[in-house]
Amino acid sequence: VTVTTPLGTTSISTADEFTYEQAPDIIAVSPVAGLPTGGTTVVIIGTNFTGASAVGFGSSAATSYVLSSPTEITATSPTQAAGTVDITVTTPSGTSATSSADQFSYETAPSVAALSSQSGPTTGGTTVGITGTNFTGASLVDFGDTATAAFTVTSSTLITVTSPAESAGTVDVTVTTPSGTSATGTADQFSYETQP
Repeated sequence: VTVTTPLGTTSISTADEFTYEQAPDIIAVSPVAGLPTGGTTVVIIGTNFTGASAVGFGSSAATSYVLSSPTEITATSPTQAAGTVDITVTTPSGTSATSSADQFSYETAPSVAALSSQSGPTTGGTTVGITGTNFTGASLVDFGDTATAAFTVTSSTLITVTSPAESAGTVDVTVTTPSGTSATGTADQFSYETQP
């Protein structure tokens, strides 16, 4: 930056340098959901985060945040009503534009309403459709104390899973998301049966 007067123009030095930077851009957030009570640690990945002065969850400011690098911020979600919001990052160059990549859902813990199959062999391998609510971001599906490695979150209300091997008896099928683990009840029970 130079200044010109009738007496001349200032000389150039490192003290007068000004850097033009693009506004920040969010590429991904993880996890993508948390409880309405807040307190979820969210990693925000993107570009041009240097000098970040604010992180927003919808209209609310993050409870706290740490600028780990020009491409990563770790933030704590604030209290918010149930629903989906855009996470934004503000720097001296502007505020990140919103997109599907920055969305974060405030959800209550998942709930299992029904199973498409209520029984299967102890060897496992039964395909089970789990219907319920708040399955977004599911990270674990358990049959009793046994986690299954094969499941697909089709939507926030449907998960397709393959039962793992388990001893004979009845177990509860539970779903775990960033918002918690589903409570157990008769609707989630699956019976393992010994084949003749």
